Parts: sequence; C-alpha cells; structure tokens
Amino acid sequence: MDAYKVQIWAKADPFLIGALQFPPPAKLNMHYLRKMATYVRTRSAEGCHPRLSWAMWRHIACGKLQLVEDTAWLYFEAFHSLTERSPHKSLEWAECVSSCSSVAEYETAKSKLSVDSLQFLLFLYVQQINKVSLRTSLIGDEWPSPRARSPTPDATGQSNFHNKNWDEYGHHAFMQNHIPYLLELLLDPDQLTKSSHSSHCSLLTLEAAQALGFLLEGTVDKNRTVHSFIDLALWHPLQTVSGYSKTTETFSLQKLQAWIKECFVVNPFGMSACIKSGRKLAWAQQIDGSNRKAKIICNVYKVPRGNHMVLMSYIHKQTLAKSSETLVGARVKITHCNESFIYLLSPLRCVTIEKCRNSTIVLGPVQTVLHVQMCDHVKVISVCQRLSLLSTTSCTFHILTPTRPLLFSGNQCVVFAPFHTHYSMLEDHMGQTGLATLPNYWDRPHLLSTENDNQAWKLMSPREFCSFVIPFEMEGDTTEIPGGLPPVFQKSMDQRQQKIQMWQKAVKEAKLTREQRKHFQTLVEEKFNEWLVKTRNRHQLDSLVPPTDCTKQVAG
Repeated sequence: MDAYKVQIWAKADPFLIGALQFPPPAKLNMHYLRKMATYVRTRSAEGCHPRLSWAMWRHIACGKLQLVEDTAWLYFEAFHSLTERSPHKSLEWAECVSSCSSVAEYETAKSKLSVDSLQFLLFLYVQQINKVSLRTSLIGDEWPSPRARSPTPDATGQSNFHNKNWDEYGHHAFMQNHIPYLLELLLDPDQLTKSSHSSHCSLLTLEAAQALGFLLEGTVDKNRTVHSFIDLALWHPLQTVSGYSKTTETFSLQKLQAWIKECFVVNPFGMSACIKSGRKLAWAQQIDGSNRKAKIICNVYKVPRGNHMVLMSYIHKQTLAKSSETLVGARVKITHCNESFIYLLSPLRCVTIEKCRNSTIVLGPVQTVLHVQMCDHVKVISVCQRLSLLSTTSCTFHILTPTRPLLFSGNQCVVFAPFHTHYSMLEDHMGQTGLATLPNYWDRPHLLSTENDNQAWKLMSPREFCSFVIPFEMEGDTTEIPGGLPPVFQKSMDQRQQKIQMWQKAVKEAKLTREQRKHFQTLVEEKFNEWLVKTRNRHQLDSLVPPTDCTKQVAG
C-alpha cells in the first residue's frame, strides 16, 4: 500500500453546500438516526430502501423525529438538489413545479421524488457539524476545538474559521471523530449487536461502501487524479488492507475503518491549500487613492476540474468586474470587502459573502447555495438555487430563486426584492446551472430562528423599486430581465417612465430661450451631482472603467 501512497479525504460539498448553517433539531442525533437506519432497511417494499421516497421521509421526520413538514422538506430538497439533479434534471423539475396549478398537484409531483437512503442518512448526520453545545460554549471549547482548526490564516491574514462549512480542517476532525458512527449507520441490522452497535466481526455491504462516496474521495498519484472512494477500496492492490472479500462481496468493518483512518488526510483542495499555494489575481481596480490592496486568490491552475475555488478579500473602495473561465463552476468566498462594487458574471457553484459592508455584489447564476453571513448594508443581486442568511443587518437581496430564502439567527432589517437586472449571457448561464425563471420564491422567506422576528425582514415597496443596469458590454442574447418583473413592480416602473415622459414633454413645450435652456441644464446637472454624492452613486460612477477597456475587464 505504501508504494501507492493512498490518500483519502472528506469531500467539500457535503459540508460546504450540504450542511445547513444552523443547529440541527434535537432528534437529528445518532440515537434516532440508528433507529431510522433500521426502520428504512426493514421497509424496503414501502419506498424506504434503497431509495427513500419523500412520502416515507415525511412520515419518519414528522412522526418519529417530530420535525415540522417545512423543515422535513428543506432537508430532503437540499439533499436531492445536491446529489440527484444535473442541470438538465433541475430544469425539468422547475418546469414540473411551475406547471402545478394547485397544492395537490405540487404534492403529487413531490411524491415522485426519492433519494439514496444510505447517503441521506450520512447527510443528516453531517448536519451535526453546526451543532452548538451549551457546555463547550461556556468553557470556550466548542467543537471543533481550536486544536482541530486550521493553522493557516485566511485570505485576510487572520486565523478565522467562524464559518465551519469552509473549514476543511474542521471537516477532517469531524470525520476522524465520527467515522465509527457513520459506518454503524451503514450496517445492515443483522450486523449490529442487541445494543445497536457494531462488533469486531461486522461486515459492510458493497452498497454501503458505495454510499460512503458521498463523503469521501481520494487519490493514489499525489492529487493529480481524484478517484471515488469505492474505486479505491475495490482496487485489487488495496483489497487486502481495505478488508474487501470477493467471495462475500463485503468489507470487514474493522479493517475498512482502520484503512480509512490510516490514509485519511486534510482535503488538499480546500481553502487553506488555496491560500498557501494558489495564484494571486489582480482583478480589482483601485480608485480613490486607496492604499489597501485587494487579495484575490484562485487554485484553478493547480487542481483537477470540479475543485475550483476563488477567494476574495479586502476589496476596499474598488470595483471588480469579471466574466471568466476561472469563475465557471467555482466555489467563491467574498470576505472583508467594504464600499466596493463587485460583478462576477459567470455561472458559479456556490458563493459565501462574509463580513462585508456598504457594498453592491452582482453575481452570475449560483448553482447551489448563496450564503450571506455577518454583513452590513450590502446589496446582493443574483439568481441562485438557495439563499441563506445569518446575522446580516440592513441588507437588500434582489433574488430569483426556486426555493424559499432561509433566515437563520441574528438577521435584522433584511429587505427582499425581485431580481431586476440582466447581462447578455445571463440566460445561457442559467441553463448551464439548471436555474429557470419559475418557480420563483423570492418573496416567501423561511424563518428558522426562535428569536423575535418582527424586525427580521420585509418586502421592498414597489415605490422604492428601481431596475439595475449592469454597466458592461458582453456578447450574448439576453436583452431583458429573465421572467420579467412581478406585475406590481412593473406597474411602478411604468408609472415612473410616464413621469419622465411628462417631464420631457413639459420641458419641450416650455419654449425656453437658448440662454434659459443653458441655465436650466446647469441647474439640473447640479441637482443630479448633489443626488450622486448623497446616494454615494458618485463613487460607483467614478470607479467604472472606460467603455473601450470595460469589455476587456469583464471578458478577460
């Protein structure tokens, strides 16, 4: 085995995208998940195993785990969209849902969905990564402990892993500590003792080992090629140490667990590795004489496709506009940005915006999760599969999304508004990420906090609504907002346009002299400049590059 230098690590997506960033319900623990594992295996004829239907999961979640139905659907849909849907299938599901004319039709459509039951068990267990322990919080040693956290500073130069979903060292520690329990969840009931634990002679089926591929992957050639977990475990030179028997087509649980632990390493394509060895990019354009330099790093040139990551921080009083292959399918983190305008006009895998202030961020379609955390007075404009918010204040979200926005704890004065812009490649990018214009639940947030929600969120008034123009030219066919605006917002826009036309007509009919027109134009320009300064739009205009260079900046 040493000759092959086998390395196995925790995959990023189950933690980065799959783990919802709030504490799991009390009964989503090992005790009840063991019971669920036995329950689904003994009811394979009822739609529980090997595929778990939505109807049976709702029965288990609401009847056994005491979850409300909305929360049960949230977990099911999050897992289904992560593992079961290609962009093509996502578009098919969107068409199916948007054609439903009643709640009954929608429930019928949902009843046709199913997920891999064993992988779903692992997905539910992984939710514990965001579990908060009162005891450890009080003594300042909440899991994962500081010893388990990354020793590498983040892109801002500070050791900072409040966001556990991005911490590959936390993922590594979680798997190291919990792999025995994860393997127990995958055992057939007849391989467990009377107390529902494994024994030294327990055997794991081939199907169960394949399910581990949801969490694990690895390599034998120093990260040049990534292999699925089951391919590594079944590779002939490794079968002796992995515990696989061709005769029984099972794995020795004891040997498999020992082999995983021996080969287990930190994900080599995580955020820390990107910071250490990634390429620095000079995308942001500095203005206002700011001395603070943006830190933009990517690993695109050093990792296999599917592991691309872009980290951005310290974009201060700057404008960043990019549409690039570097961003396509990338996991993006934007942090510690202030008074800036950021345009990432490419199809993205997932995006986290953290600790940003007084900025406008326009994103291309986000295939999975757009998560915003600890931000203040930030405007975010995007099409995304899911939006989640944690501890944000006075932020505005112009969103097109097929799922209900999630509000975790600590949000105040959040404003939701319809998606209100376009760029020429937008519809092509939406097709690449499997996002359609319907259904669109931008105005139906799902509050997942027990705090007082009176000031948590509101919908934007149509009177305050304006469309947003992306000030860059690109090649493409999209010429209007995909799906249009909701009627009440479109009516408000039409009324505003009528007022402009009436104003133009009044000026024309005033029959001003040449001197009066010149004086009038001066007054209008003065008032316009005052408005630009008051609204801080002057900063945005000054930061825009000339049109001739603009296209190069975006498309390069």
